[in-house]
Amino acid sequence: MTLYEELQARGLIAQVTDEEEIKELINNGKATFYIGFDPTADSLHVGHFMALNLMRRMQRVGNRPIALIGGGTGMVGDPSGRTDMRQVMTVETIQHNCERFKEQMSKFIDFSDGKALMLNNADWLLKLNYIELLREVGACFSVNNMLRAECYKQRMEKGLSFFEFNYMIMQSYDFYHMFQTVGCNLQCGGDDQWSNILGGTELIRRKLGKNAYGMTITLLLTSEGKKMGKTQAGAVWLDPNKTSPYDFYQYWRNVDDADVIRCLRMLTDVPLEEIDEMAKWEGSQLNRAKEILAIELTSLVHSPEEAEKARQASQALFSGGADLSNVPTTELAEGDFADGKLTILDLMLKSGLIASRGDGRRLIDQGGVFVGENKVQSPMQAFTPDDIRSGDFIIRKGKKTFHRVVVR
Repeated sequence: MTLYEELQARGLIAQVTDEEEIKELINNGKATFYIGFDPTADSLHVGHFMALNLMRRMQRVGNRPIALIGGGTGMVGDPSGRTDMRQVMTVETIQHNCERFKEQMSKFIDFSDGKALMLNNADWLLKLNYIELLREVGACFSVNNMLRAECYKQRMEKGLSFFEFNYMIMQSYDFYHMFQTVGCNLQCGGDDQWSNILGGTELIRRKLGKNAYGMTITLLLTSEGKKMGKTQAGAVWLDPNKTSPYDFYQYWRNVDDADVIRCLRMLTDVPLEEIDEMAKWEGSQLNRAKEILAIELTSLVHSPEEAEKARQASQALFSGGADLSNVPTTELAEGDFADGKLTILDLMLKSGLIASRGDGRRLIDQGGVFVGENKVQSPMQAFTPDDIRSGDFIIRKGKKTFHRVVVR
């Protein structure tokens, strides 16, 4: 099976500009391709993992990835998929986020000896003269066509600023610039980027009379992800300090039955033949498929050791009789207990299980908070240090989130 055939079989390819040419490029390791990453946070999240996985797969057969950090475009913000305007970030924040991205990407992509590049479009976009850009690039874009693009449609009702309207031109210019300077001949991205990718390929063809190509990958949003939304508050981060390996493991261990086989195909290296067999599994067998998914992805993003610790912690909570030391834990001291006790809201805040007391009250009112097997009835229910020391003190939020509290 060729690389292109495998990407198709795994459900990764959404749209391509020139299929036969792209097959020739990537199957024979002739593509220098880029994917852009907006530095809107100081960590990548599972939404970025699709792109990193594609880069990793394509690099393995000799193609050269370019991870393009949007230090320049990040100062404007991509309107794709947005109903409101993104907050404009400072130069210092963008630079900090770019540095964090590089650390995380290096776990998936080999940047040694020119096998991959990491570039920041601030290096050329911030030097552009606006009049020169209008003369050189602006004439190649039809405003009528731009307004029909999917990336702008969702913003038209609430208002699309001219600030954001420039985003497509800047992204297209990125491709044009890298085509000339580093031989980039293929742009990849999520299928919400199709309009912007077409803008870049058309600019190169019109300005240089040469061919460049575009390919979009299918965005993976699990049922759980849809419930969480795309907000950063609900993101599952690749940084272990933001999302622990245990919580990362649990996210994948708890995907809906309808998502597990698709996630295995798109995100893991499990052979397709094995996944096809798993697709025949039903009922409780799907729990084994979810465990395989969780172990594979936690091993890749964190390490096999962390994946095994997370598996053991999960077993300890759900099956009993195993070591609880790997369960996410908050340690408290006697001095943390005002008047010798803490309410369940205090404990949940200190454990990071809730963002505010209001969140905690709503969860308790809905019957979604447990201590051990006992449902919490009141947000004012309080616990002493001895209550916590008397056994394994586990707070459960909903059906899937567990946290252990200990007193030193």
